[in-house]
Amino acid sequence: MNETVKELMERKSVRVYEDKQIEQEKKAVIMEAALQAPTAGNMTLYSIIDVTDPELKKTLSVTCDNQPFIAQAPMVLVFVADYQKWYDLFCKYDDTVRAPGMGDFMLAADDALIAAQNAVVAAQSMGIGSCYIGDILEQYETHRELFSLPRYAVPAAMVVFGYPVQQQKDRVKPKRLRPEAVVFENTYCRLEPETFECELNKVTDRGEDFERWIRAFCSRKWNSDFSREMSRSVKAMMDQWEKEEQQTDEA
Repeated sequence: MNETVKELMERKSVRVYEDKQIEQEKKAVIMEAALQAPTAGNMTLYSIIDVTDPELKKTLSVTCDNQPFIAQAPMVLVFVADYQKWYDLFCKYDDTVRAPGMGDFMLAADDALIAAQNAVVAAQSMGIGSCYIGDILEQYETHRELFSLPRYAVPAAMVVFGYPVQQQKDRVKPKRLRPEAVVFENTYCRLEPETFECELNKVTDRGEDFERWIRAFCSRKWNSDFSREMSRSVKAMMDQWEKEEQQTDEA
């Protein structure tokens, strides 16, 4: 196993950091690694917001589902799905540019997430831990105002970085699902609940306790307030797009 694959296998989320800043030269490498990620049509359909203001970090630790460790992270990057800059440039030279749609947003989100993962892998190679914060998808109105985001720029992911404390280094990485539960040849395979339960038990070792665990997991994740807020936030984003586009057409 080469070093790159080894680091991918060993990488785990890190939520407790040493009281140590990330060196500027290493931060620059992480940023450049992100920018070298694959991108649709070489368009770089994303922007990166480097959050350095301690008060802004503190705010994000609250708006992103009340996670205090965000405020303590030495580096916080918000990856924005951004097709605003291309849309503005197209409109400068063409009077018949269509308004961006959900397909454009999803493509831009793909770009942003690929760049984020490049940053995570680069950080891991230098001993710097990281944690994805999916909760940046919540509170659309708040985050839009917080970062002065225009219509076609939306937070797709946030990643926090820092040197892990020894406890985080020693913490056992959770087991992942086997390929049999995820990888299918040529066509999608819809797993029966019993089959998926069996696969989950191989990595969770719940056994007879599985029903209690899955009920609790469903309540904590799927039916949670933060999960409902994510869906509400995405709907609010789409409603806002439609409203602003109507206002533009009427003008």
